[in-house]
Amino acid sequence: MGRNDRNGIERLLATQPASAMFPLGNLVAHGFGGDHPHGMTFWADERPPRAAILGLSNSGGVMPFWTDQAYVKAAADVLRGGSISGFAGPTSMVRPLMAALDLLGHAASLDADEPQFLLDLEDLHLPEGPSTLASISVDRETAISWRHAYNNELHLPTDDQSAAAASVDRWIAADSHRFLMIDGRPAAMTGFNAQLPDIVQIGGVYTPLETRGRGLARRAVALHLDEAREGGARQATLFAASDAAVACYTPLGFQRIGEFALVFFDDEVAL
Repeated sequence: MGRNDRNGIERLLATQPASAMFPLGNLVAHGFGGDHPHGMTFWADERPPRAAILGLSNSGGVMPFWTDQAYVKAAADVLRGGSISGFAGPTSMVRPLMAALDLLGHAASLDADEPQFLLDLEDLHLPEGPSTLASISVDRETAISWRHAYNNELHLPTDDQSAAAASVDRWIAADSHRFLMIDGRPAAMTGFNAQLPDIVQIGGVYTPLETRGRGLARRAVALHLDEAREGGARQATLFAASDAAVACYTPLGFQRIGEFALVFFDDEVAL
């Protein structure tokens, strides 16, 4: 596997953007290397036509993308001798690679295969309800509090207040997240974890306990997607971590397309 051919890497990842939003979004936003935690290193199949890519973020996140399981051994060989913090990618790609590295069942704060959904934004259903969105910059402290609560509920490794604040500050800088406002106050939060010209990936959706069960998160997501559609996006994808999340998103028109693995190890793993 050869390294860091940006044009070839982008072309292959763009053939299935819904499955490759993490590596493709990181590459577009942060490029190769650098200092950002999401800066990327890639290894790619050098034989035309390219059919395999292995991405590794500066923070140790492994992101595989290939069309043939024959690449699993080569990817495992590339990773050995380094250290990683987790995996993100289609379950069919991630789990065989974890098995090859003897990491199945390794201690992790999150180790889940979540259903993945896709929506053609022309088919977006907008539910009735409050219709005012605002940047989360209007109430940074609430956004931090909600992000901290979100991390704790999902048992994510970044569960301290400073990590939540860092996330929120990145979101504000990227203008990626929104509040649904009711009577001038935040009522729910939604955002895009990755955004490309044609497709967005939803993430960071949160409603505080006291206002759940009223469809506010669904409304927030729908309005943000409508905003993205007006900006030229044609599709949206997301992962549903619970039955409640599925019930929230399917009425908007999302259809299940597969399964996505998200793995965050308790500690960095030396291979």
